[in-house]
Amino acid sequence: MEIIFEDWLALCAVILIFLWGIATFCFSRISVKYIECEMAKEGQLPPEWDKGIGARITMYAMVIVAKKAADVSPVNDQLILRYARKKDWYLAVFFLGSFVVLMCVGGIAYYLYGPE
Repeated sequence: MEIIFEDWLALCAVILIFLWGIATFCFSRISVKYIECEMAKEGQLPPEWDKGIGARITMYAMVIVAKKAADVSPVNDQLILRYARKKDWYLAVFFLGSFVVLMCVGGIAYYLYGPE
């Protein structure tokens, strides 16, 4: 049985979806939960606009990886940077990196096999 490029691409996509899911779970349960618990001790609650959708997770990861607070941000960059640990940086890189690679594989698949 010969495995063709389409099969490899599909296999990579499935593996990357699982990796991204694991990264999302780990980053949100370890890093975001810790940071938000520390922020709550100072009376800062998670953003009100993000009830249930989890969009702040990506913003937290970008702040942690960049190690720089933005002038204008929907999340409290200063507190995120204050409470982020070294392992949070690694988890943020894993989270963002797995998503970027997944999107690249998806883009290649769409370019090669999408609608003409």
